Amino acid sequence: AENDVPFETCGKLIGATETSELPALAALSERATTNGLTTRLVDQEELREIEPAIAGRRALLSPETGIVDYGQICRVLARKLQQAGVAILYDQTVTGLRETSDIVRLTTDHTAIEARQVIACAGLQADRIAAMSGLADDFCILPFRGEYYRVAEDANCAVSHLIYPVPDPALPFLGVHLTRMVGGFTTVGPNAMFSLGRETYARNAPQARDLRASLRFAGFWRLMAANAGHALSELRASVSKTAYLRRCQRYAPTLTLKDLLPHPTGIRAQAVQRDGTMIDDFLIRQTARCTHLCNAPSPAATSAFPIAAEITRRVLALHTG
Repeated sequence: AENDVPFETCGKLIGATETSELPALAALSERATTNGLTTRLVDQEELREIEPAIAGRRALLSPETGIVDYGQICRVLARKLQQAGVAILYDQTVTGLRETSDIVRLTTDHTAIEARQVIACAGLQADRIAAMSGLADDFCILPFRGEYYRVAEDANCAVSHLIYPVPDPALPFLGVHLTRMVGGFTTVGPNAMFSLGRETYARNAPQARDLRASLRFAGFWRLMAANAGHALSELRASVSKTAYLRRCQRYAPTLTLKDLLPHPTGIRAQAVQRDGTMIDDFLIRQTARCTHLCNAPSPAATSAFPIAAEITRRVLALHTG
């Protein structure tokens, strides 16, 4: 599918703006080396040369990092699967899953399907589908809005790399970053604001079923209590464009309010345990005939094909067993 999906190698810079972030940046560099990645540390002077609009004390450069249109990847995969005889059913809600020793019967609000094996990659609904197999009694999906802005074309903040802050090891979120997109424009974001609904992309409007599920889950309150400071900071950035701008200006000081234009919001499916701990790794659970991808944190899209290979390996092991 390579010829059907645009890909551009642009490189990635993870920059430290504070002295306190330098040890974490050095640790990232060591981890990259351990995993065989081609990266190198650049000092403040070189950072200024390769990205004049970006401020920082030091940065980790990953020159082989690139950007791709993930929507186009999905469209190409769907087309190829359909050409191979796979049926794709859209706009249907799974209402039931019943597994026997021989078969799995899925029911939706439109039809019923029988299969020898079921793979569920349900994202924001992953806990609800896994619960149908009895596999979600210790975690819940909590939705977090990732609110973005698009940088105005005439902004004095042109970048040639993907610009990321040093991540906070206490949180699974990557923080606000500048991303060059396929199409030539740049986005900045996201924040991580608790969403009042799992599918409320247009605005953060309460959805009774989703909000009730979150508020009834003990892990939600423990998570909020343990991260009250972070939660207030995200709320402030969500309701105040000026507060959001200040966060961006830590490493992109030339950005102004008029440079931040509207851009679509994303919603992240974050699996949280009952004790309030965010699950920061991939979580795959299985029964004899069902495989559930319960949590796929960043970089889930980047890792989509290795994840698929691992799921395939596990399904085949069940089937041959």
